[in-house]
Amino acid sequence: MDVLSDAIGVMRTGRPHSAEIRKCAPWAVRAERFSGTAFHVVLAGTCWLIPPEGAAIALGVGDVVCLPHGCGHALVDSPSTPLADAPSASLTKVAPSTEDVDRATTVLLCGAYTLDRTRPHPLFAELPEVIHLPARLGHRPQLHTVVHLLGDEVANPDEGSEAVVSALLDMMLLYILRTWLREQTENGQATGWAATLSDPTIAATLRHIHRQPARQWTVEALGAEAGLSRAAFSRRFTSLVGKPPLSYLTWWRMTLAAQMLRDSDKPMQTVAQRTGYTSEFAFAKAFKREYGVAPGRYRQQSRT
Repeated sequence: MDVLSDAIGVMRTGRPHSAEIRKCAPWAVRAERFSGTAFHVVLAGTCWLIPPEGAAIALGVGDVVCLPHGCGHALVDSPSTPLADAPSASLTKVAPSTEDVDRATTVLLCGAYTLDRTRPHPLFAELPEVIHLPARLGHRPQLHTVVHLLGDEVANPDEGSEAVVSALLDMMLLYILRTWLREQTENGQATGWAATLSDPTIAATLRHIHRQPARQWTVEALGAEAGLSRAAFSRRFTSLVGKPPLSYLTWWRMTLAAQMLRDSDKPMQTVAQRTGYTSEFAFAKAFKREYGVAPGRYRQQSRT
């Protein structure tokens, strides 16, 4: 397992949604704030994204923009186009355009991923409100390949398209976040989790924790895996991750436990064992300390 995949996996709920939007100038649309992550890709023409704060962002063909925290925003053909009467829509329900598509000057691929924000991974918490990845020839070929495949599948659906689109959307979110994290490091701007994942020693330690959450880890054992003394490892881990090693281990175990309780019918004993607890009682006590409710009650509430 790797940290980025896990961070998305424990937060994702439901199925991602996307649709092709065609617009004729002048036009403006507003996207409502929602519990998830939004994205837009410009397939043809140009437009502007109006974020909740800051200057408008010009978008051209091949540009990808992601709004990790699902903030409300607007898309317009020009910054001078008034927003007062612009229609408002939820990106989790956006439908393909019904306008005169032959006259469209701008073609967008828009969509959303719904996330459980009750326990966000700290990696997500540090992402900016807007991630803009401008198109550059020969740059980020994997991301642009996914965009091309996704745009074609949405525009020309065929047998199995629902599964294909869902898989491509998952890939696109991973590529967007991977690209942003990597560019922070390459530009010398990496802080927080961008710096954490670029640190080979701590990144490897996190993979050990994510791969074997039930193992009875100690700081000494984790330090040995990292090739550092107990004290040096603890200082380095805490400085980058923001939590001491065993605090992060507990946090991750409880996050996995909540996901299993929410999304499966696994017996309580199984959930306890898979998260490193030898008894249901010890697990229930730790879970209630983290969430404020007993595991069984949490499972019931999450389904109602």
